[in-house]
Formats: sequence, structure tokens, C-alpha cells
Amino acid sequence: MAVAPLAQHKSRSSSFAIAILLGAALVWAYWTTFATISQRWSEDPQYSHGYVVPIFALVVLWSRKGRYPGVTKPSAWGLAFLVLAAAVRLLGTYFYLDGLDALSLVFAAIGVSLLTAGWRLLHWGWPAIVFMLLMVPLPYQVDLVFTNPLLRVAVRTSTYTLQTLGLPAYAEGNIILIDDLKIGVLDACSGLGMLMTFIAISAAVAFTIQRPLIDRAIVLISAVPIGVLMNCLRITVTALLFRLVSGDAAQTFFHDLAGWFMMPLAFAVLWLELRLLSALFVQAKRGGPTPLSVPRQATRTVAGRSKPIEDSPLLEVSDAVP
Repeated sequence: MAVAPLAQHKSRSSSFAIAILLGAALVWAYWTTFATISQRWSEDPQYSHGYVVPIFALVVLWSRKGRYPGVTKPSAWGLAFLVLAAAVRLLGTYFYLDGLDALSLVFAAIGVSLLTAGWRLLHWGWPAIVFMLLMVPLPYQVDLVFTNPLLRVAVRTSTYTLQTLGLPAYAEGNIILIDDLKIGVLDACSGLGMLMTFIAISAAVAFTIQRPLIDRAIVLISAVPIGVLMNCLRITVTALLFRLVSGDAAQTFFHDLAGWFMMPLAFAVLWLELRLLSALFVQAKRGGPTPLSVPRQATRTVAGRSKPIEDSPLLEVSDAVP
């Protein structure tokens, strides 16, 4: 009787030992990649959110702890993902693409998961692995593809908002002019960092809330317009402070206070969105079939006993004239 629990304990211990060895090998192999990514997080404000992504990933796993499959059979497909990770990393090194080097880390993590506990563990932890993609800095070429359109949208939307508020504002390229005041919107003000941060937050919320799939998809997709809206609001408020208060106040708000104000405001917008979705899509309560009440048959007392009253025969009415 004690053979099965002993074998299960040995299998669990061996899987845990293999996971530690593979994890240590993964950290050793990607140590320079971790250092490069961390340096990008420290120096580039657009990717400063990278430090909180692992924390969000742990929160996602914790929210799914009730689905943890335990020890499962390892899969040899893990070797295929490790080979794929090595090929992607070699390609990134050959073409000097740091983004591919960081992307190969995700494939390597999938390979380690499969070799350790198989597909069931990967099915349980795939949201956290996908979440890791948000901490990988985009290549410089991809950065430019997103930065320029975001910058144009931010300048034009902020200019239109200032005009709506009654200020004589118009845009020339990436410069907002208000009378003699010129406000330059640099590439770092495109809002890509705020957008990536809010995408990470929205993804964490979408993976953890107990809502229908359509609600979670809307929350995730709406991260883009909400992030862009928050950046436009930041630029508009900064321009108002430049115009109505002083340049020092505007610089203090834009560089020091905007991050503290914009993200709580984005959380408030996300909360309002969830309340709106709850009002629009009402979930039906789950339950069994509703029992029907059967009327009780009437009785009468005959000789001290209760007997049911039989239905009276219906009289057939004929229209025929005798």
C-alpha cells in the first residue's frame, strides 16, 4: 500500500531537482541577456515598467493556483523548444538584434517547463510566459514604427483639446504653438512607455478577473486607446501649465508628477470600464431547472374519511336545434 505514495514522492523529488538544474542552467546561459535588459530598463524611460512585469506574472500564477496540475509527465517537446531558443538566439547574435536574444528566453522557458512537468504545467502557466513578452524591449526599428504614429496622434489630439478649451493653439510638426509659446513634443513623449505599462496592467487584470472571455478581451484591447488618451491628457495639462502658470511648474508636472497621476487615473478608467461591462453584459445565474408548483387536489370528507373530489364531467353544448 505504501509503494505508490513512495514512488509518487520520488517522482516529485526528481522533477523538482530537474527543474532546479534546468533553471540554474537557464540563468547562467542568459546572464548577459538579463544584464542587457536590466540596463535598458534603467536607462530607457519607455521600458521602466520591465521591473514590475515579473511581479505581475507571479500575481497571475497566484490567481491560478487552484488549477495547479501538480506533478505531470514530462514531454520531449521541451528539447524542440530549447533547440528553437538556441536558433533564435544565434540569429539575434549574428544580426546584432538584442530583441531576438531576449525573445529566445521565452522559448527556453517553455522548453524547461515541458521537460520538467509536461504540457499540463505549460497549460497552467502559459499566461505568465506570455506576460514575459511585455518585459522584452522592442528592437530600435520596431520602436520607430510605433513612436512616430503615437507622436502624431498625441500632438494633434492635444492641440485640438487646447483649441476646444479656447486657446489659440496649432501644431507644426511635433511643436505646439500657443501665441508666442512653443512647446516641443519629443520622441520620448510619444507615450510608448505609458502605453506598454498600461498594456501590462490590463493584461494582468484580464488574466486574473473572473469574467467572461469577451469582457477580458475588451479589457485587454482597450489598453491601447486608454494609454494613448492618458498621454494626450498629460501633454495637454503640461501645455496649460506652460501657458497659465510657468515653465518650471510644467516641467515638474511632466517629469515628476505625471507618472503618479496618470496611472491612478488609468486605473480609474479601467474600473469604470469594468463597471460598464457589468451593466451591459449581465451574466445569467447558473442553477437547476425551476420546479413547478402542482396544485393540491381538493378532497371531501365522506363517513369520516377524506376522498378526492372527481372532476365534474363537461356538458357538451350543441348548436343543433332539435
